[in-house]
Amino acid sequence: MIDLTQIGQAAKRAARELARASTAVKNEALLAIADALEARTDWLLAENEQDVADGRAQGLSAALLDRLLLTQNRLAALAADARQVAQLPDPVGEELESRLLPNRLRLTRRRVPLGVLGVIYEARPNVTIDVATLCLKTGNAVILRGGKETLRSNLALTQLIQDALTTTGLPATAVQIIPDSDRALVSQLLRLDDYVDMIIPRGGAGLHKLCREQSSIPVITGGIGICHIYVDASADLERAVDIVENAKVQRPSVCNALDTLLVHQAVAAEFLPAVAARLAQSGVELRAEPAAGAILRAAGTAVAPTGPDDFDQEWLALILGVKVVSGLDEAIDHIQQHSTAHSDSILTNDWARAQRFVDEVDSAAVYVNASTRFTDGGQFGLGAEVAVSTQKLHARGPLGLEALTTYKWIGYGAGHIRP
Repeated sequence: MIDLTQIGQAAKRAARELARASTAVKNEALLAIADALEARTDWLLAENEQDVADGRAQGLSAALLDRLLLTQNRLAALAADARQVAQLPDPVGEELESRLLPNRLRLTRRRVPLGVLGVIYEARPNVTIDVATLCLKTGNAVILRGGKETLRSNLALTQLIQDALTTTGLPATAVQIIPDSDRALVSQLLRLDDYVDMIIPRGGAGLHKLCREQSSIPVITGGIGICHIYVDASADLERAVDIVENAKVQRPSVCNALDTLLVHQAVAAEFLPAVAARLAQSGVELRAEPAAGAILRAAGTAVAPTGPDDFDQEWLALILGVKVVSGLDEAIDHIQQHSTAHSDSILTNDWARAQRFVDEVDSAAVYVNASTRFTDGGQFGLGAEVAVSTQKLHARGPLGLEALTTYKWIGYGAGHIRP
């Protein structure tokens, strides 16, 4: 029987040790993890292959199987990410401000770890490494709960991490995984507030709702992306085709991939057939509202009509919703109605419209003339990320190193007493 209280107690003790670990020791552990990922690739791939085979037998979608899959290249990328995190500045101990009060008390504000994180995620074993490396760098212990689809992969990766921690003198319990897919354990974790300081869910809307409703621990939600690109009348249409293709096709199974394309009516007749022809090369299915559908069918493009909920879908697949809009106001209205506040972009050569879009679209990441695929901790120069937050308190966007810290006030006195 799994005792989450014992896991929580061990994590709390490990967090105290990590909080005083030097940057050099933490970096040594990260490099040991990177080396182990390369040295033990065959074993990791064999464990992952069993998960993928089971997922395929259970009828998992192509998008979920892609998220589940580890390859030699993906493991090499994870090792490179771990080394990159080791190269990043350590935020722990940074002095954010310091001032001498009139009574000569020296007051400083210092960045410190959050403590113990609980991270709940689904079919993405790479999250195990991403989360562990960022938590270790910032001096946080972490309790992981991955999806049942990735249990073998996650157990193997956690064992690898714990072995690396042991070799560098850090507590193996700094990174623990709940080795059971029983959903009841998620509810128990959400109430482990004596030991866990923050919950970060990475998964679908159901998981986020569960965490918000049941957790007695603060929750950072995000990572569900219904992402939009608006092609303005002034856009460079040739370049816009490239951007839309990248946003939709480069990796369709991730949260920053494009879900809905909005096109100004003045350029729709020219742009939609061109972008449809490009996307057809990758097998993208288009679902269009009537105005867009009429243009596409007239150009000989196969297109399905949009269903009542299609503009509220995070597709995670080669499917794209398409809509013709009358202008910037309708585009922004549509985004505000259907967006999950993740990543949205405007393609335009009109600076005033670009600034209106930036000011009025209330998403964690807003782009001008760029793909939504850049919303990523690595792309932002943050190293790997724990999640992408779409809420507004504490942290927003890719949660990198600084987002995994808080601060404390420190007063240096000389026998000071308050009058």
